Amino acid sequence: MAAVIKDRISGRSRGFGFVEMGTDEEAQRAITELNGKDLRGRNISVSEARERSESRGPRPAMGGSGGSRFGDNRPPAGPRFRKDGGSRRGVRARKRSL
Repeated sequence: MAAVIKDRISGRSRGFGFVEMGTDEEAQRAITELNGKDLRGRNISVSEARERSESRGPRPAMGGSGGSRFGDNRPPAGPRFRKDGGSRRGVRARKRSL
């Protein structure tokens, strides 16, 4: 199985993906033979997938489970929201709640 990871908003590729190999030997061979090679003019990096780092904390649940709701006039909870402008994501979140 192969999956190309896409941006949620634009739908464009984020430039990476995942391939599930049949055996560990096939995966190791792909890493050895393809890592650092040129693919359509771009140098590719092939490695074994790693678990997400928990140092960033758990990811918030998507959907209606917890968090702020539209129209409740509260800023999103957590360290990602900054009153002084912050990231574009923070600006979008505030615009939606107006």
